[in-house]
Amino acid sequence: MDLFAELTVSDPLPFDRAGLLKAVLAQFRINRDGAHGTRHWARVRRHALTVGQATNSDPLVVELFAFLHDSQRKNEYVDEGHGHRAAEYARSLKTVYFDLTPIQLDKLCIAMSGHSDGQLHTDPTIQTCWDADRLDLGRVGKKPHAKYLSAEAAKYIDHAYEWSLR
Repeated sequence: MDLFAELTVSDPLPFDRAGLLKAVLAQFRINRDGAHGTRHWARVRRHALTVGQATNSDPLVVELFAFLHDSQRKNEYVDEGHGHRAAEYARSLKTVYFDLTPIQLDKLCIAMSGHSDGQLHTDPTIQTCWDADRLDLGRVGKKPHAKYLSAEAAKYIDHAYEWSLR
């Protein structure tokens, strides 16, 4: 099964996953196979859904985060503002591929805007988004550090690191 097929499998979350992924990929400016490309999205999605289940996070918000948080990068390296651009992009897609309540949209946009800042958040959904991204640091040769993760996500550091390296 190819990565796109794996990411577009149907499940009960109420959004047009295939349409969203096609739209994101059509405008994606960096290498799909790079450090911030589709393999990263797939791992972030898996981490988000795993940690999110334990933290009672909003599964729709964390999955959308996985697909959108790096969607507006201009390069693979330092790209200040890419999270803010991703939040604006998400707002433009809101009624096209998914429908979120204002609270869900705010959480998604806060998570995307701050995902590269190294902070912790008290909201479990926002923190789960950040945890999921940070758990995939192995893709760039860095092992995640527990001080930047929720207690639940910290349990997955070794497994996530090994997976990122494969």
